[in-house]
Amino acid sequence: MELLGNLGINGKLFLAQLFNFAILFFVLKKFAYQPILKVLDERKDKIDKGLKDAEEAEKKLEKIVEKEERVLDKANKKATTILLGAEEKAESNRIKAVTKTEKEIADLMKKAEQKIADKKEQMLRELKKEVAGLVVSATEKVVGEKINEEKDRELIEKVTNEL
Repeated sequence: MELLGNLGINGKLFLAQLFNFAILFFVLKKFAYQPILKVLDERKDKIDKGLKDAEEAEKKLEKIVEKEERVLDKANKKATTILLGAEEKAESNRIKAVTKTEKEIADLMKKAEQKIADKKEQMLRELKKEVAGLVVSATEKVVGEKINEEKDRELIEKVTNEL
């Protein structure tokens, strides 16, 4: 103590301050440091748990995104298949419609040609009759008398054959 006294330190006061510091240290450790450490440990555990939960959530999100992509790919493939089927069916229907229309046109053309041929034949018959009548009339006027039926027929056939 004498040594402390030479240095200008009061020994009793030093011991009292050391004792006070020890009590203060013990009180602070017991009532402040331990609870603060406990709160910090709890907070650290919560943060660690939050990070772990975030990692799990991220993994789940990745799985969900992968599953969603598979579902979208499947839906796109199905939609493509449906569209291709619809296009093929539409093309088939178009071909059938074109074929049917072409057949109807061909039938109409045949009917029209037949009608034209029938009309032409009818007109030729009528024309032959008129020409024969005109020939008979002209012959009667030129000859001045009526020729018998047999001569009329021969003359008519001769004129119509020439036409």
